Formats: sequence, C-alpha cells, structure tokens
Amino acid sequence: MPVPSAPLRKLGFLTIGLFDGDDPRPGHESTLRVIELGEQLGFDSAWVRHRHLQFGISSPVAILAAASQRTSRIELGTAVIPLGWENPLRLAEDLATVDLLSGGRLNPGLSVGPPMRWDDVKEALYPDAMDVEDFTYERVERLLRMVRGEVVSPFEGTVGIEQFADRVQPHSAGLASRLWYGGASLRSAQWAGEHGMNFLTSSVVKAEEWQAFADIQLSHIQRFREHHPDGARARVSQGLVVVPTDTATTEQAAKYQKYAESRMARTAEPQGPARMMFAPDIVGTSEEIAERLYAHAGFREVDEVAFALPFSFEHEDYVQILSDIATRLGPALGWSPTA
Repeated sequence: MPVPSAPLRKLGFLTIGLFDGDDPRPGHESTLRVIELGEQLGFDSAWVRHRHLQFGISSPVAILAAASQRTSRIELGTAVIPLGWENPLRLAEDLATVDLLSGGRLNPGLSVGPPMRWDDVKEALYPDAMDVEDFTYERVERLLRMVRGEVVSPFEGTVGIEQFADRVQPHSAGLASRLWYGGASLRSAQWAGEHGMNFLTSSVVKAEEWQAFADIQLSHIQRFREHHPDGARARVSQGLVVVPTDTATTEQAAKYQKYAESRMARTAEPQGPARMMFAPDIVGTSEEIAERLYAHAGFREVDEVAFALPFSFEHEDYVQILSDIATRLGPALGWSPTA
C-alpha cells in the first residue's frame, strides 16, 4: 500500500475527451495529443471514458487504435465500456485487433447494466430485442470466454476458397489478463474477484454499509481481494479527480477551485435511489494532495492509480495538470516516471 515508505507503483490518468458537436475533430485530436503527452511525461497508462449520444468519446476502441500508432510504450485503457451498448463477439474482435496493433498495451475496462437512459435509446439500439437482451454479468462472461479464445461456433473449416475459424479472430494472447471490471458495489467487487478480473474503483461508489466515501471504497477493495485467486496481489486501480496547482496561473487555480466547489454538494450524502456517493475533487499543491491521499483509506490499499482529469477544461489546462502530476505529485507519492 502506498505510504511515504512504500512508493506508488503505477501512475495513470483518465480523460473524457470532449468535443464540439459542430466541429468534433479538434476535440478528438486534443485527446490524442494528451495521450502522447502522457507518454512523454512517463505516465504508465492513459485511459479514456465512454460516452454515448453525448459530446464525448463514443468509440474509445477507435480512439485507442489511433493512439496506439502515435505512442510506443504507455498502456491504453477504457474506463469503462458499458457492455449494454455492445455485442460481445464484435467487441472481442475489436479489442484483440487493437491490442495486437498496440503491441499488447490495451487494458479494457468493462461494466454491465442497462444502457444509460434506457427508455430513450432502446428503440434505436435494440428495436427487435429490447425485451430479451441480457444486461447481467453473463454479458461480461461471454466477452471473457471470447477474448480467452474459447469456441464460439460449431463450424471450423473451408467453404469454397474461404477458411472459417471456430474462435474469435484475431486472438491476442495475454489480453484476457488485462481485462478490468469497473465496480461501484460490494456485489460487483466480489464478482470481479471471483472471475479473476482486475478491478477499477473510481470516484463514484454505492453507499451500502457505510456512508464515508473512503470507507466504502476500502470495503470494495477488500471484498474484491478476498474473492480473487491472487488475494492481496490482485490488481486494483483507484481513480479520483486530483488537480495540482503547483504551476497553474492565478486564473487557472481559481477556475479549478470553482469547478471543485460546484461539485462539492453531491459529496455530502448518498444521491438518488441507488445511494451513489461521490468523492470530493482534490485541488491544491502536490504536497497538499499527497497528504490528503495518504490519509485516504482507499488509496492506502492500492499501488496504482488513474487520476481523472476534470471535465470541460481547455487543452492547456490539461497540459499543466498532467505536467504537475508527473513531475511533482507522482514523485511526492514515491512514483518514478518511465523513460
């Protein structure tokens, strides 16, 4: 666990990748440039968030395919792909293809459940199957089997001049070990552990047994490892919103503080019927942020993180934030950049 005497092992970041609906290319280009910068700064991983019918990345696998050709070392992840929008077999093909193109750097993060705003999108998404689509963990299990190379078709052979396989092609050995489940509940943490996946825990959790965010997150990490074959060695990545201000201008620092304050009310108590708890955004100098992280029960249980970049900032803001994380906050947590 990261304490001043035990260094943080892996440092990553997550971006939502926003764009202008009337001119979407610059936003996508900015996302790719941010990922390139992350590699130059020595980050271990870069993650993109999934958004449908919004002005954010709707096709993270395509974005990461492009990023794989503009980087050579940094790991590339999704946090997360909601499988309710996906056909597992087609997604397995795409993930394996991008993993091979990247040289084995893809880290797909996944989740299940009905698509967001299901009643609004079901007619367009599944017009003929909306009443029978399975949005349970079985959808993840199907993807796991396909990525692992298990048989999906009873036929293997040649028809005319065309050859057919009985397994998803291409197959990328090792990809299955880099699949992550993004969980916000004790049940999902336990399920991910039982199925040998890695576990993503973010700044949003369900208040089930406790109400303090850090205690909730700690309980999820512990439940996951209790049920994972690797026990205490099972991989967990924590994602909180942290915004260092070491080299920020006065205007930037004021903007960051205002952003965090505008989101603070939702962190006071569980929100909605699902009792979702949100972690406060952490804004301040790297020294101040490190002190708060070392006091965070969830952070003390992990040795890798993917700090989330705030929404709707300018490209120059992300450059400053990432630079401060890599050169100041990371080292304050004992992390060393990769050359």
